[in-house]
Amino acid sequence: MSNPEQDPGVLVCTEGAPVPDLEVIEARDVPLGGPRAMLVRRTLPSRQRSLIGAWCFLDHYGPDRVVDSGGMSVAPHPHTGLSTVSWLFTGEIEHQDSAGNVAMVRPGELNLMTAGRGISHSEVSTPAAEVLHGAQLWVALPEATRNCEPGFDHYVPQPIALDGAVARVFLGSLVGDTSPVATHTPLLGAELILDAGAELTIDLDEIFEHGLLVDQGAVVLDGRELAPAELGYLAPGRSSIVLRATADSRILLLGGPPFGESIVMWWNFVGRSHDEIVGFRDDWQAQITRDGEVIGDSRDAAPGRFGVVADQPLPPIPAPPLPNARLRERR
Repeated sequence: MSNPEQDPGVLVCTEGAPVPDLEVIEARDVPLGGPRAMLVRRTLPSRQRSLIGAWCFLDHYGPDRVVDSGGMSVAPHPHTGLSTVSWLFTGEIEHQDSAGNVAMVRPGELNLMTAGRGISHSEVSTPAAEVLHGAQLWVALPEATRNCEPGFDHYVPQPIALDGAVARVFLGSLVGDTSPVATHTPLLGAELILDAGAELTIDLDEIFEHGLLVDQGAVVLDGRELAPAELGYLAPGRSSIVLRATADSRILLLGGPPFGESIVMWWNFVGRSHDEIVGFRDDWQAQITRDGEVIGDSRDAAPGRFGVVADQPLPPIPAPPLPNARLRERR
């Protein structure tokens, strides 16, 4: 998904200070688009925390009736230095990218697109989608591979039956199941559905930090009840957690070892410096504009770093203006 905020924030992400055993991050509402904006709840990045492992962006949306919200219609836009992870609870979205991948995003199915040195893609809800409900996440790529060739993976994890719960492990390993999808840093991504009253003990990798996003219902962790749209953060060192559902609940469990690298994230780009981000923006604008006007779907422009999304009638999204200050890296 693009980040089409009118004035996207400047975010310099570094390793954080020590935190309590459980840190709760409240979501902020972000409208995407114009008057019929689709509203998302954003927990990463936040003032409290920029990354959980390599997870650097988390939007949570819906359930929204398409007739009310207008659905999702995200025109071609660029990415660098990251992977996008699409996970739906309800609905259907068509993904198209400049590497030639066309895929449907459906509930319980992972779509992972790696931008590497640069890619462009679109996301449009289909006529079959009456309600949209899901999460869009980004993963920062490490220095060693952030300029790799673009790639795409689709995977349907099998449901794992637990005592009063069901798990779907779409990245990494959990509850005895392992996703075959390769990632550039160790990651965990899983959906957990818990029955009301269920108490579930989950073994964790002690090296990882973890985040638990509540989609619906409520779960108690470390004596604190997490409500919908809250993200609970756990620092490394935990070998297990106990979750108790006070209602029928669904959560996303994310994790990874602390990223260990500083990143600069602006609009849809992840880089390492101000000048690099400026260069990414210039490359995109040069590809889609001529004399300040958008060139249709950019077929008559040089494909450049980001390539062209074929057979997509929506015109590409121009980059917003850069802030009137250098994007500075703080350590």
